[in-house]
Amino acid sequence: MKIYEKAPAKINLMLDVLHKRPDGYHEVEMIMTMVDLADRLEMEELPRDTIIISSQAGYIPLDEKNLAFQAARLIKDRYNVRSGVYIHLDKKIPVAAGLAGGSSDAAATLRGLNRLWNLGISPEELQLLGAELGSDVPFCVTGGTALATGRGEKLTPIANPPQCWVILAKLPINVSTADVYGRFRVQQIQQHPSAAAMQGAIESGSFAAVCNQLGNVLEDVTLQLYPEVAQLRETMMRLGADGVLMSGSGPTVFGLVSKESKVARIYNGLRGFCKEVYAVRMLT
Repeated sequence: MKIYEKAPAKINLMLDVLHKRPDGYHEVEMIMTMVDLADRLEMEELPRDTIIISSQAGYIPLDEKNLAFQAARLIKDRYNVRSGVYIHLDKKIPVAAGLAGGSSDAAATLRGLNRLWNLGISPEELQLLGAELGSDVPFCVTGGTALATGRGEKLTPIANPPQCWVILAKLPINVSTADVYGRFRVQQIQQHPSAAAMQGAIESGSFAAVCNQLGNVLEDVTLQLYPEVAQLRETMMRLGADGVLMSGSGPTVFGLVSKESKVARIYNGLRGFCKEVYAVRMLT
């Protein structure tokens, strides 16, 4: 039997960092939602006790450095599963892009193996397992739209934002999340984005209000490290996106667009600036 799972990308509509915690992580407030750019995973049981991962993408690790591999090993060890699994990963989400591609792959692996091996694990338990793998994995387990607090693992589902087009653009650079957080200084932030204001904008159903509340305190750090990301951001705004923000620690910049007539112009304009450009819908 084969199991198939979709692993969508996420974007941060707002991201605030409140302070550094005693455990070394940062206390955050984020509102996240998913977009229809996705990796796809195919899983098949193996009779021998092993984990094998393959992919058409030549630039990702296929061993224990891969989060999907780690997710498979975690669920096997925790639930004493003696059979193995073969996972094929059809990679579409850019790596090291601030879109939680690896986290979403791990979440899809947890969901898929739960079905493949009939383990009966609840979504809440899967989220707890996911939290052992990474801060974004619990959100990716269930998707939707959520307010995330703590280090990102404490989730409160909220309403979905108004439907719109999302244009994603990633420059050919990889940004280290650890490096960005290492350079981030909370005391230097003059204005914090508001999770409450973004949630209110979403619940009002006003696309314009959502665009007005976009904010990411990590943006300044990444833009200083990589001025080309600032240039990409300015280009997207100039081409007419209604709201523009960097997702996560970057370097992907996304633009929210309400009118389909604008999408082709912005997409084509950005393709002259960088190769990895995607025009997708929100998963609402």
